[in-house]
Amino acid sequence: MFYDGSEESQAAQSSGRKVIVAVLAKFDARGKITPLSVTWPDGRRFEVTRVKSVTRAASLKAGGCGTRFLCTIAGKEAALFYEEPIWFMEGKEIR
Repeated sequence: MFYDGSEESQAAQSSGRKVIVAVLAKFDARGKITPLSVTWPDGRRFEVTRVKSVTRAASLKAGGCGTRFLCTIAGKEAALFYEEPIWFMEGKEIR
């Protein structure tokens, strides 16, 4: 989560919940997925500047399992999960 001090940010940070996000992604002819941007529920949009790794993984903080994209977003490392058909992030501050 991109912590900005708002009530929604504070609630998500403390609860460790799934935060469903909209993602603009590129799917190539071989099925490789590359997330390009993330849109938060309040409408804020953030560019994914780098995808560091892609693995099958569980979200231990928010629950759920899927493909985890470890990304650089807004200059911070963040885990973005694709659990078909939804994308989500853990409701916590990016460190």
